[in-house]
Amino acid sequence: MIHRISIVIALSFLLGISARATFYGTIRGVVHDQKHRPIADAEVVLKAKGSDYSRTAHTDESGEFIFDAAPLGDYFITVSKAGFATVEQATTVLSGTAPIFHLELPVAAQKEAVTVSAAPAQTETTTTTTNVNLLEIESAPGGTLSNSLAMITNYTPGAYYTHDQLHIRGGHQVSWLIDGVSIPNTAIASNIGPQINPKDIDDLEVLRGSYTADYGDRTYGVFNLAPKNGFERNNEGELILSAGNFAQTDNQINFGGHTNRLGYYVSASGNSSNLGLQTPTPAVIHDGVNGYGGFGSLIYNRDSQNQFRVVGQARHDFYEVPYAPDDPVSAGLRDTNTETDAFLAFTWAHTFNPGLLLTVSPFYHYNRANYESSATDLPASATEKRGSHYEGGQAVISWVEKRSNFRAGIYGFAQQDNQLFSLIYNDGSSPSLNPVQVSPSGGTLAIYVEEQFRATSWLTFDAGLRQTHFSGGVVENATSPRFGVSLRVPKLNWVFRGTYGQYYQAPPLVTISGPLLDLASNQNLGFIPLHGERDEEAQVGVTIPLWGWTIDADTFRNHVRNFFDHNDFNNSNIFFPITIQGALIQAWELTLRSPRLYKRGQVYLTYSNQVARGCGDITGGLTDFSFGKGCGYLDHDQRNTLHVGGNVSLPWRTYASTDVYYGSGFSNGNLPPSHLPGHTTFDLVLGKNFGESFDVSVTALNVTNLRVLLDNSYTFGGTHYNYPREIYGQVRYRFHF
Repeated sequence: MIHRISIVIALSFLLGISARATFYGTIRGVVHDQKHRPIADAEVVLKAKGSDYSRTAHTDESGEFIFDAAPLGDYFITVSKAGFATVEQATTVLSGTAPIFHLELPVAAQKEAVTVSAAPAQTETTTTTTNVNLLEIESAPGGTLSNSLAMITNYTPGAYYTHDQLHIRGGHQVSWLIDGVSIPNTAIASNIGPQINPKDIDDLEVLRGSYTADYGDRTYGVFNLAPKNGFERNNEGELILSAGNFAQTDNQINFGGHTNRLGYYVSASGNSSNLGLQTPTPAVIHDGVNGYGGFGSLIYNRDSQNQFRVVGQARHDFYEVPYAPDDPVSAGLRDTNTETDAFLAFTWAHTFNPGLLLTVSPFYHYNRANYESSATDLPASATEKRGSHYEGGQAVISWVEKRSNFRAGIYGFAQQDNQLFSLIYNDGSSPSLNPVQVSPSGGTLAIYVEEQFRATSWLTFDAGLRQTHFSGGVVENATSPRFGVSLRVPKLNWVFRGTYGQYYQAPPLVTISGPLLDLASNQNLGFIPLHGERDEEAQVGVTIPLWGWTIDADTFRNHVRNFFDHNDFNNSNIFFPITIQGALIQAWELTLRSPRLYKRGQVYLTYSNQVARGCGDITGGLTDFSFGKGCGYLDHDQRNTLHVGGNVSLPWRTYASTDVYYGSGFSNGNLPPSHLPGHTTFDLVLGKNFGESFDVSVTALNVTNLRVLLDNSYTFGGTHYNYPREIYGQVRYRFHF
């Protein structure tokens, strides 16, 4: 089966069949005078807000212009013509969108320049989207630390970090896209490190629910990353050094530059700290972390019709597993978890003619996670080693014509795993399991079609269909329809949206057999083959622009069959994915973003009121068949999650940023009460620029050093307290070469 999938993927590249690289948008518009007569041969410049990346076009006889293959991010559109005033409008490009701009040029005698207010990006898509730019990533307290996820949790409602894993909208499974290329990873129970170092990211697009047919696989959150590419600098390097308590240091050196057609960026990073994973008690013992890695990005614009992108990364992370000092069983443990991740992706974007774009993106991904215990651990020494290879590709054909934005394509990968398990009971309480190795393989292939149709300037319909085939321990096929509609209220520019979609998430390849299955049976455990998760989501929302502010609110309801979670093997630190018969996740969410206030600062607010419940038996994975027929809160259920923060430029080239987080408490595994106590933490950054080349800052995370039990689910190291106060200083030095 894997051979057949590989052949299909290869043939799709050779024949030009395509599947979407969800990274580009299309900018199009009409330039006219004050009497709405088209203006021909006006110069239109599209320039990235934070870099030198730019493109130029001229309007045709109908006053129309188009920019295909515009990477996601913030831009300025500038229109000029002799005899008319120059007009500039800011916009944000979201992947897969094709907004139409109507730009009016006043005569030059009236005004020399006109600035048009930007419309919120959410008006061009029915997918609920949060866009996080470079300033917001760098200003988030702790946001640029190598293992930080603050760029997601601070700005995305319903996203939080507990028992050493990111959760969003009630689930674990997320997709990471680099330059629009989806990097597959089906291991949901063994990875705890993030996919990419935040210091290498230029722009982040967070998609959360109501996805179009372009997206499949892990559907609780999609993180589309635009990495730094060299167009944001001109033969410049940057050295970042930091040091703080817990012997913390997090450093990077990077270089980048560009010509008119070529841009490049490379970096090397290293980090170390005595505070890594969340600890089972307030005491921080045996909790070290260290890592290193490299990242590179290359863009080459051969001509106006062909662009080539290459992006790659390799990183290695080592975690000590903390233990409780007053627990006589765990006090002597010296468990560790080691992770390695590497990927390489190539994208060719070809414009046949205005509005018709083809992208082709082959990729390779390797991911490894090794959990190891000391050979003398009591009561048992646990070992779990897994390595996964993914080879695949995606491509996309998109056709933007008048009211239609049509896409069709194919995405697929083959996967080979190598898994080793060992569980030695040194106290003789159970039969031991000598090392057992299994090598499952499988693959996923998906095709889709998607149409976005603008019925009028204020009414847009989305409809799509995604067909997925999975082959591994089981063989499954899923047909997933998606529908959406958005309605913009004229003059107010309020945008109402509603969506309905079905989603299929292919299962991990984990399996057990032979002696491992015998050991499980001896302990009244069994292994049921894992089937894919199937989600059915309905969502409505509204985006309200008001005096430069943007208010976005939504509510969703997700019915799940075969909900993915994880379970430990007989109270060891060997974890297996499981599926629960059903789950119901529902929430309403609110996001508030300000404009740049008085040219000095910006504030934000994100809030989620959410309920995540699991129901029924364990239907797949490792189980003792005792989950029961009733419903209960999932271990990561938290009713209320709030972030409030912002950044401000102060006198004397100083600046500050802050984030206040409130969580009402995660579900309590030891009832009553139903949930653990709430908690509030406060983070702060103070910094100063010394010219354009030198920057110094001090960051304090959890300033008040509040320590609370976040959750009592059993994962790495047992239960989990939040992180103690962290204080570190950072120096940035920029130089030319």
